[in-house]
Amino acid sequence: MSSNPYPLGLRLHGRRVVVVGGGAVATRRVPALLDAGADVLLVAPELTPALRARADAGRLHWVPRRFVPEDLDGAWLVQVAVDDPMAAASVSAVAAERRIFCVRADDRTAATAWTPAVTRHGPVTVAVLGGGDPRRAMTVRDAIRDLLAVRVAPDGIAGRPDASTGTTGGRQTGRVALVGAGPGDPELITVKGWRLLTEADVVVADRLVPGLLLDELRPDVELVDASKIPYGPSRAQEEINQILVDRALAGAFVVRLKGGDPYVFGRGGEELLACAAAGVPVTVVPGVTSSIAAPAAAGIPVTHRGVAHEFTVVSGHLAPDAAASLVRWDALAGLHGTLVILMGLKNLAAITATLIAHGRSPQTPAAVVQEATTGTQRVLRSTLGEVAADALTADLRPPAVVVVGDVVGALDG
Repeated sequence: MSSNPYPLGLRLHGRRVVVVGGGAVATRRVPALLDAGADVLLVAPELTPALRARADAGRLHWVPRRFVPEDLDGAWLVQVAVDDPMAAASVSAVAAERRIFCVRADDRTAATAWTPAVTRHGPVTVAVLGGGDPRRAMTVRDAIRDLLAVRVAPDGIAGRPDASTGTTGGRQTGRVALVGAGPGDPELITVKGWRLLTEADVVVADRLVPGLLLDELRPDVELVDASKIPYGPSRAQEEINQILVDRALAGAFVVRLKGGDPYVFGRGGEELLACAAAGVPVTVVPGVTSSIAAPAAAGIPVTHRGVAHEFTVVSGHLAPDAAASLVRWDALAGLHGTLVILMGLKNLAAITATLIAHGRSPQTPAAVVQEATTGTQRVLRSTLGEVAADALTADLRPPAVVVVGDVVGALDG
């Protein structure tokens, strides 16, 4: 009798899915469940910073304790993302009693459901099961993704490795790639960035990295959560630098996956210098920066003929009166073009007040774009004088991009 699995696409929108475990595996699996609209209950004593950020933002419900059988009440699916075989077995036993399909990260043979290797291309989702062999499934998945993308390298050979990365036989060793993941939509990573991601042995990922990209990593990839959550738990930059160097010197190909572009307030330069000092080769792959993508996703061009001939991108993570601030807010107030402020939500009231005090009209159009290019994108349109109060009332949260200038209304009908 055949033991082949029966392929099925689960429609999980609004349905309870329980994830047991809050580590790297859960960090990789949860984004796809949220993308499917599932009502995710996460049961774990501790969470990675990336998962904690999703819980704090209300994207999922977190129960900070160990699993109990009642957690499966009303569940349609359970994913066990722990490496303790006894704990995993106890969860799957409860699931079996209740006839709930159970995915187990620790033991595929003991699971009643498998997570396939997935690639997404617009509305098309391709899921590949490799008969229990994750590497086989990933290989087939990658080939299908290449066909869907219909992309061929300039030399006419699809998927030919870049000589600058030192690839030998499809595998890269002892080096680091700083890869920009784009503003939030997983399809906005560059082709080269995605290719290097599929070849990585270690991925060191920020909070702003599109979660669905992590879901496509090989099962054996080491995922290091280097989330820098604003005003929350974080790794020191020095620790991140050391992780990159240590893993590379041990012979691994390390991808440092960063939201947006590595060099736009991403501290990519510091990481490159740390690697260079240790003799580790580095490849830099630019990414689509949210400073341009977020306004565009909200229908706002950063430049427009007859409206703005320049745009300026600044960091607002420091208040205008902070001694460490390098931004000349007084000079920015005198510009006629577009001002794009990243990481400025906390200090928005002080920033807008400073701009107005130095001559920028309080009636200047302004907008805030939260979680740009994702399914949870929110756009607030206001004026320079009111935008800080309006953002507070709307309960906008990072990541958010602020746009100030007449371009905010340039495309309005």
